[in-house]
Amino acid sequence: MKLTVLGDYGGYPYNNIGTSGYLLTSDDFNLLIDCGSGVMLSLEQVIDPLKLNAVILSHYHADHIADVGVLQYYWQLHDQRYNTDVLPIYGNTADQTHYNQLDWPNSTEKEPFSADSEIEVGPFTMTFLKTIHPVSAFAIRIKERSTGKILSYTADTRYFDGLIDFVKDSDMLISDTNFFEDVDGELWHMTSKQSGRLARLSNSKNLLISHLPQHGSHLELLKQAQKAAGKDIHVELPEIRRTISI
Repeated sequence: MKLTVLGDYGGYPYNNIGTSGYLLTSDDFNLLIDCGSGVMLSLEQVIDPLKLNAVILSHYHADHIADVGVLQYYWQLHDQRYNTDVLPIYGNTADQTHYNQLDWPNSTEKEPFSADSEIEVGPFTMTFLKTIHPVSAFAIRIKERSTGKILSYTADTRYFDGLIDFVKDSDMLISDTNFFEDVDGELWHMTSKQSGRLARLSNSKNLLISHLPQHGSHLELLKQAQKAAGKDIHVELPEIRRTISI
């Protein structure tokens, strides 16, 4: 199982880097997790978007779905098909307006999930946890069935204890880390300290901090998360288009 970061900012693209998007591969199966602004440009430098097997969206905020329409146009305007004639896009049904837009004639088709779902998509089994966010958003736990390896993705959320069991024993945890440790008040995203703490309490092996802020030092953000996680957990910053083996 391999992970390639295609975008790692929250809110809006910055410094030639897009917002949330991740390519997860297992053998020849290509799963796109979120499709934020700028993700298509990064994806085209990694694989032909027509080689995607499936897409899953954690929620419908623009920084996670801005390039979905562009992806649909790409499929519509190209005749080549490698793995599937119509690309399935998995989304939650709490927002029917956005969910229905995942259908695009002869290009993409909507597929549902909810907090109670367990779905098999290619070599992966996925489960979901509703997070605390202004819109319906879902953390995603992905198990590669052939190896038992676990990738957990918090998506967008404030910290809450229910995340600990959901991401427990992850081989790779991607955590929403939109704030430095000294930010307080009512937050809709996690701080560096909270991301590190989540990795430690859940016994995750590796932590990738993502959904990063456009200001401040990311190295300082990393340092704060590492301190909270402890020395036994490997914490790293995302690097666009670098592939990580899980």
